[in-house]
Amino acid sequence: MKHLLPIAITCAACAISTTASAQGPMFGVKGGLNYSTLAVDEADEERSRLGYHIGLFARSAPSEQLGLQVELLYSTKGSSTTYNALFGLIEQEIDFRLNYVELPIMASLRVAEIVDFQLGAYAAYLLSARGSSSGDLGSGSDELDRDNFKSMDFGLGGGVAFNVGPSAQFGIRYMHGLTRVADSEVANLFLRDATNRCVQLYVAVGVGQ
Repeated sequence: MKHLLPIAITCAACAISTTASAQGPMFGVKGGLNYSTLAVDEADEERSRLGYHIGLFARSAPSEQLGLQVELLYSTKGSSTTYNALFGLIEQEIDFRLNYVELPIMASLRVAEIVDFQLGAYAAYLLSARGSSSGDLGSGSDELDRDNFKSMDFGLGGGVAFNVGPSAQFGIRYMHGLTRVADSEVANLFLRDATNRCVQLYVAVGVGQ
């Protein structure tokens, strides 16, 4: 997470240097990187998964200070977890890759036509799940049964976006899942109360007013 701070500062500096005529796009396409984890407390070690999201967005009243931004995204999430057993004699790494269709709805407060502060919620539907493992118990990769995971995911989100002219926007957002990912005894054995956590860096391109 600490590596994202210099990126955010750079983005802010670039946005401030744009002209005051920047209005921001009203609708279009957006995409970017996901930096996600499952917040697995039971894992001995957990590393974030680098994924992506891509889709469509629309913002009401782009010339007004307060608007509503709705998005429809394909989003890849998950994490890499390491488990130790028998006092550290056995170590196994398991990667979880979960792919969702995501619907974020954000209230958007526009400041000086350049900066949008966004806060809202999201709902997501699990399309597929895949897992791989490596370590002392062997290695392998396979499609996982979706029945092991919750079909729906809900959470909160917030971030800041910077408008560049009438048709481009870039920003950073944090998405905090409130729904347990596991939905079976097998998944619960590894994930317990794990939920999706995700930082997104994105670029949006569309049509202005």
